[in-house]
Amino acid sequence: MTAHDIIIRPVLTEKSNDGVNAKRYAFMVDPRADKGQIKAAVENVFDVKVESVNIVNVRGKYKRQGRTGGYTSKGKKAYVTLDAGSKAIPFFETLS
Repeated sequence: MTAHDIIIRPVLTEKSNDGVNAKRYAFMVDPRADKGQIKAAVENVFDVKVESVNIVNVRGKYKRQGRTGGYTSKGKKAYVTLDAGSKAIPFFETLS
């Protein structure tokens, strides 16, 4: 798996946006990736120094449409905290 295969997309919510000032970012990542692989991928793609990585397995939510129901897709979310001396990720800075 390459670094671009591990990081699927950024998570853009109010909760994740609150952490941008503290250099804490949220990403949806490949469910098979572990903390070490996520850390290496973020450092490689964004050219930053990662201090810590916290991961959360996200269950699929039950949704109904009329009589039929099903689950949305499950995934894995990673909260990445950058080192204090590291530069910020420019993509998230433009959203504020």
